[in-house]
Amino acid sequence: MRIILLGPPGSGKGTQGDLIAQKLGFPKISTGDLLREAVRKGTSLGKKAEATMNRGDLVSDELVLQMVAERIAKEDCQKGYVLDGFPRNLEQARMLESLSSRPPEIILDFRVNEERLIERLSSRRICTQCGLIYNNLVKLPDRSGLCDACGGELVQRKDDDPDVIRERLKVYCEETEPLVAYYKKKKNYHKIDGDKDIESVFREVRAVLAEELERFDRTEAIR
Repeated sequence: MRIILLGPPGSGKGTQGDLIAQKLGFPKISTGDLLREAVRKGTSLGKKAEATMNRGDLVSDELVLQMVAERIAKEDCQKGYVLDGFPRNLEQARMLESLSSRPPEIILDFRVNEERLIERLSSRRICTQCGLIYNNLVKLPDRSGLCDACGGELVQRKDDDPDVIRERLKVYCEETEPLVAYYKKKKNYHKIDGDKDIESVFREVRAVLAEELERFDRTEAIR
């Protein structure tokens, strides 16, 4: 079972991915985490990615795909896994299917009102020392402007400026529009209302997963 999470920055897909992973016992795979871990460990792929990033270039789809391929080949992914951040476009989706087209896919697309997204993202603050993330709307530190864990200064990232966020959302929509259309044709696409609170969103997610898993079991029984 391959569960793919779509959604712009701030849509809450990462949080929902963690909850899905806990519920089903599947690992959640974030391409951002894979890149950071590979660079930290100094793997061959990590060194290639680091060299690319140091030049100021984007890591290629092919390199990201290699990292995903290595990760989903591990034992803990054999029953299923959750992908967060990949694929981001139609080409990546086809590359993913070239690795393995066998597992049934469920696509969850978390949709949130644009102004709500801007409010969420522009409220984020990150610790300059340990990287812990806070939010002025839902997760305030005990001491204003200082990290609870290490006492570091909390700052707003440059890409969390409202004007930058709008541009990021525009790029995201342009990239993913063909991808959404592609999955809709495959009839494995589900739009999730991400404007609700975490618990309400997860109830909707659970209902979709239960329906899809039941449909898959019926299909397998027929084969």
